[in-house]
Amino acid sequence: MEKPVFIGLYTRYSSWTVRVETVLKYFDIPHEAQMWNVFNDETEQPPAPFRGGLFPVLQPKPKSDPSFLIHDSLAICEYLAETNPELELWPQDEKLRALARSAVAVMHSGFTGLRNTFACNFLAKFTGDIEISDEIVKECRKMVDLWSSCRATTIQRLSALGQTDQGFLFGKFTIADAFFWPVLWRFRSYGLPATGISDEGLKWMKTMWSDPKMRLLQASYFEQALNPDTVMPNYDNIFPGTSVKMGSFPENWTFTC
Repeated sequence: MEKPVFIGLYTRYSSWTVRVETVLKYFDIPHEAQMWNVFNDETEQPPAPFRGGLFPVLQPKPKSDPSFLIHDSLAICEYLAETNPELELWPQDEKLRALARSAVAVMHSGFTGLRNTFACNFLAKFTGDIEISDEIVKECRKMVDLWSSCRATTIQRLSALGQTDQGFLFGKFTIADAFFWPVLWRFRSYGLPATGISDEGLKWMKTMWSDPKMRLLQASYFEQALNPDTVMPNYDNIFPGTSVKMGSFPENWTFTC
């Protein structure tokens, strides 16, 4: 069988690309990955059919049907779920599956203030007088309330079903966890407030940061950083002319509640 080709931006910066990469790698779905830095004219650019387009892109059948391209992280993940039903990329339970899709849709279309103001940068640690507007504070509260609600409902539902809870948003790791993964970076990188989060929400954050497969993903971002061609200055220097300084987190950093 043909391996799908996954094309995106370097995942230590790209929230859209990393959502799909996280699903592909967490569920060990065979694929070929091609990562690019489209912001650096001095580096090699994507093949002609993909230049100037939106990333990420999945090419499910690169040899037999090269024109078959799937754009958008959510559309790609839905395709992966449909073509790999045995992996249960969405929750098996009907109620939790619907709630997981709802949470992903909210993430995919909302939180625009948070996403537009604070760029994704996995390694970065910004310190200093970081301005966090009232709008962002509200969105942060909405975000942690969503996580807390997902965990509360999941715990209750899985208990009623007599099923094991693995500590992810909807029990087992799903597409929903992958979609919120880059948001956790933002909370860490910029010291965003998690005011109001429940104990179970905090435990989910710890689960995400400490899960062995997620730790392997984190190591891959540090490995990317060894290649200077991956640097995207527009995601590093987002506070020009201010007192905010950019450092980096160590690879052995651990989340503490």
